[in-house]
Amino acid sequence: MPVNLTAPDPSRLFPVAGVRIGVAEAGVRKLGRKDLTVLLLDEGAAVGGVFTQNRFCAAPVQICRERLTAGQAIRAIVVNTGNANAGTGEDGLRRARETCDALAGLLKIAPEQVLPFSTGVIMEPLPVDRIVAGLPAAIADAQAGHWARAAEGIMTTDTVPKAFSAKAQVGGAEITVTGISKGAGMIRPNMATMLGFLATDARVDAGLMHQLALELAEGSFNRVTIDGDTSTNDSFVVIATHQAANTPVSRLDSPEGQALKAALLGVARQLAQAIVRDGEGATKFITVHVEGGHNAAECRQVAYAIAHSPLVKTAFFASDPNLGRILAAVGYAGIADLDQTRIDLHLDDVHVAERGGRRPDYREEDGQRVMKQAEITVRVGLGRGSASDTVWTCDLSHDYVSINADYRS
Repeated sequence: MPVNLTAPDPSRLFPVAGVRIGVAEAGVRKLGRKDLTVLLLDEGAAVGGVFTQNRFCAAPVQICRERLTAGQAIRAIVVNTGNANAGTGEDGLRRARETCDALAGLLKIAPEQVLPFSTGVIMEPLPVDRIVAGLPAAIADAQAGHWARAAEGIMTTDTVPKAFSAKAQVGGAEITVTGISKGAGMIRPNMATMLGFLATDARVDAGLMHQLALELAEGSFNRVTIDGDTSTNDSFVVIATHQAANTPVSRLDSPEGQALKAALLGVARQLAQAIVRDGEGATKFITVHVEGGHNAAECRQVAYAIAHSPLVKTAFFASDPNLGRILAAVGYAGIADLDQTRIDLHLDDVHVAERGGRRPDYREEDGQRVMKQAEITVRVGLGRGSASDTVWTCDLSHDYVSINADYRS
């Protein structure tokens, strides 16, 4: 069961002018499930994206990078689940391009205006014939209000769809932001999440879209981890349709740019945290906040050491206040000149350790009280400076092993 996360209410997801979404059942891997999604963009939309830093990246990631780098005017996005089209070599690239060609032909646009995305099992040939056969149904299903269907259509081992919306004032007008994401395992994004799509009707200079996607990912999806594995297919895309009445955003450091980024970041963080809440087998949602560092990078380094530790994660699953595991993770995080006598550790309101040792009045029953909660905050003070950073993670349970052992069956 996900941690304090429920399926989105379709009535609370706002349509974004200039985006229509269609979902179909193509039988990519299993019959009777939504596994093919198209996002159709009106002419004039601007798109930016960031992708996995795994060098063994999937065929669709390679094609998306190529087309966005070339500055193509993107008019459509196609997403299949059930097959990652990763580890498939030149044949995988050919099949991904065939999918784009087929969708482009149906929409009367250039193939280069289509971005492909895949998620699922690695090293299996993409069943392009089934995907192509399902495209007409997906196009026929396309409507502005189908965000909830799309969130369901891009799922793999997720237990609930993930979608959020917001409205905000930017540049003298109201704008809309709606996004979806998927991911529950193989999550340690080094840029984004497994798959995430965020759209707004705001008017934004096309030249800002890549930087905007980078900054949004850095503040949201780059702060989550479930199991420490960076996927071959991680992709995060930001779409601006330019159909709102706001003063066009030409600089991200302008008042309009900051307001836009805040609105988008709010939704992006909800999407990123939803992935952790729905982590495979997760029973706890854990915020790891590290403060008092020389810089944010070393704070993040320590936070990830804690969040990736199997010993720490299994202790949280068992509600076992074996908190020396957290201090050990701080110590091996890789800060060579770290002074352990300056380290402080809190679990929520419980002060566990100070000056590198157990606090004299700390009681284990207080630690266990916090460990039994569904949501927990770990706060570490490094005593080295004024920088801080935060990572979100979950525990590691028996179910995580079972889910991944049975993934291909």
